[in-house]
Amino acid sequence: MQKKKIIISGINLFEGGPLSVIQDCLSFLNDDCYVEEYEITALVHKKEIFSDVKYENIKFLEFPKARKSYLYRIYYEYFYFKKIAKNIKPHFWFSLHDITPTLKNVEQAVYCHNPSPFQKVKIRDFFDQPRLFFFTLFYKYLYNINIKKNKFVVVQQMWIKDAFIKEFGLKSDKFIIAPPKIPNNLFNNFKITNDLKKENQHIFFYPTLPRPFKNIEVICEAVKLLLKENISDFQIIITITGKENNYSKRIVKKYGKIKNIKFIGRITREEVFSYYELSDCLLFSSKLETWGLPISEFKEFKKPILLSDLPYAKETGGNYDRLKFFDPESKIELYKILKEFIEGNIVFDAPEEIRKEGVFAHSWNELFLKLI
Repeated sequence: MQKKKIIISGINLFEGGPLSVIQDCLSFLNDDCYVEEYEITALVHKKEIFSDVKYENIKFLEFPKARKSYLYRIYYEYFYFKKIAKNIKPHFWFSLHDITPTLKNVEQAVYCHNPSPFQKVKIRDFFDQPRLFFFTLFYKYLYNINIKKNKFVVVQQMWIKDAFIKEFGLKSDKFIIAPPKIPNNLFNNFKITNDLKKENQHIFFYPTLPRPFKNIEVICEAVKLLLKENISDFQIIITITGKENNYSKRIVKKYGKIKNIKFIGRITREEVFSYYELSDCLLFSSKLETWGLPISEFKEFKKPILLSDLPYAKETGGNYDRLKFFDPESKIELYKILKEFIEGNIVFDAPEEIRKEGVFAHSWNELFLKLI
C-alpha cells in the first residue's frame, strides 16, 4: 500500500524559537507512528541546520536562496510550491512559517508565529534593520494572502488569535492554539558553566536575538542606574555580540564597556539550558512575542522571572508564582525591581487567571490528530 504524503514547509526558519518549532515537529514525526502511514518531506533553508539529530524517516529538500531575498521567498510560496505539490501529490501541506502558499487541490494549514503585523514600528528601526523594517510593514499583507484557504490556522496564544480574527476576519473555529512544548531531553544534555559564577553575585540571563523589539536597551539603562548607586554585585548575560546587525552594533557600542553586562553572542539550545541552570533570574524585556519560549523553559528551573507587562508574557507566565512584571518602556521601574531582587526583598506578582477559549493542542500528537 502506497503511503500518503505530508509536506512540512519551513524554508525561512533558521534560528531562535521558530527554528525550534520545526526541529521539534520533525523529531515528533520522525519517531512517531506517522512514518508507518505517511511519507514525510521537509522543505528547509539548509539541511545542515538539522544535522544535530538523525531524521532517518524524513526526506529533506533544500532552498538555500530562500534567505537571500524576500523575492525568492515570495516566488517559492506563490509559484514554485504549486509545482512541488503537483509532483509530490501530498495528502496534507503544513506551512510552519506564517505564509500560506498557493497550492491546488491540497488540504493545508499554516502555523503563525511571527507577530510582525502587530508591531509598532519606529523610524529608528529603519536604520537598525532596514530589511526587517520594510518587511514588518508588508508582512500583514503576506499573512492575508490565501489565509482563508487553510483548513486551520495554528497559533501559540489567545492574544494573537484575537488579533488575527480582528485583522483578517477569520472565524474562531479556524484556529488551533498550540502552546510550545519543551522536549524533556534538553534538560539532560547541558553542562553548567560555573566559571562565570562568582560568590554573592546575582546572575541575570536574557537569551535573545538582535531585534529592535527585543528591547535590550531598557535592561542596559537600568544597569546604569544600579551602578550609579554603587550596586554592582550582579551580572547581566545577553546573547548578542554587536556584529549581527546595526541594532546589535549600536547596543554593544553604547553599553559594551559596562563590566556588569556580558554580551556572549549566539549559543546553542543546549548552552541556553546551561545558562538557565547558572542564572539566578531570567530577564525578558521583549515588547513583542507570540509566546516567549525562554519563559516556559526557565519556569522548569523554579527560579524567578522578570518580564514585560504585556499580554503575551502574562499568557506564557500563566499561574507561575515567581513572576514580576515591569513596564518595558521604563528603565526606572526595571531598575527598582532589579535592586529589590539583588537586595533580597522582591515581592512577586500574584498569578492571574488566563482566559482560555477554543480548540487547544498541547502536544504535536494532539495537533496532528486535529490537522489530519
